[in-house]
Amino acid sequence: MQSIRRAIFMFPAAAIFSPLALAAETARAAYVPPPTPVSSGSVVQVIVSLLLVLAAVMAVAWVLKRINLPRPGAGNVLRVISGVAVGQRERVVLLEVNDTWLVVGVAPGQVRTLHTLPKGMLPADGTPAAEAKSFRSFLQQMREKRNA
Repeated sequence: MQSIRRAIFMFPAAAIFSPLALAAETARAAYVPPPTPVSSGSVVQVIVSLLLVLAAVMAVAWVLKRINLPRPGAGNVLRVISGVAVGQRERVVLLEVNDTWLVVGVAPGQVRTLHTLPKGMLPADGTPAAEAKSFRSFLQQMREKRNA
């Protein structure tokens, strides 16, 4: 009501439209307070929505891990055949490059070729213990050669 009086005082032309403004202000409904912003139903809905989003992220990550698509640009020229950890941060890896196998030592900050041999030279016994034993003996021979 005071806003209408102030408008009439500042703008005399508004006095013509004041009956319309006064009628509109009196017809306005009484003040209704807004609903409470937090209720138990809305908290549960937010938690369920968050859990659904987290489950969707986990599902997508699992599917991508299972697909295991080859990365573009790899060219299938280089393939890791096997690898063994020989220390906390050191590994010996058997790589296949075309028709050659490379035994490579990998450590933090360096990669060294330990041995080169034709593809398929290692025995394919099929048992992991026999393969590990033969690789262990091969690695021991290579260490002895290097230290001699």
